[in-house]
Amino acid sequence: MEIIFINNAKDRSVYRYKKDFENILERACQVLERKGDWSLSVIYVTPEQIHEINRDYRNVDRATDVISFAIQDDMSDMLVDEDQYELGDIFINVQAIRDQASAYGHSIRREACFLFCHGLLHLMGYDHMKEEDEKVMFALQDEILDELVQR
Repeated sequence: MEIIFINNAKDRSVYRYKKDFENILERACQVLERKGDWSLSVIYVTPEQIHEINRDYRNVDRATDVISFAIQDDMSDMLVDEDQYELGDIFINVQAIRDQASAYGHSIRREACFLFCHGLLHLMGYDHMKEEDEKVMFALQDEILDELVQR
């Protein structure tokens, strides 16, 4: 499993979550029974950068906390080379990590891990556009995170 980290936000504090994200990826694969060698990129961005991405690619003219871009919509097409899968990219707004941790009353670490897990589940084909899909996705987030990172 490989996670490529790109720090476009130039925020040194984000490097402390590398091991957490690797553990979340591994745990997600266990919970979802996804075998193979998975890889993805995490790109840390500023509110201005994620606003631009959100506007240009999703036609939503505001900043957001996390955006995921999957390589494939259909998980069956993701085979790159014998059990190696490229999932895509997760863009995380570094300011949202701090702001939302404070707003939700939990640690900055928990919020960073939550945003990564949320983006990861999107890359793995989960969504929350419908209420029943939201229940499934949010339950998976809790199942994956609660064992690894305290609230």
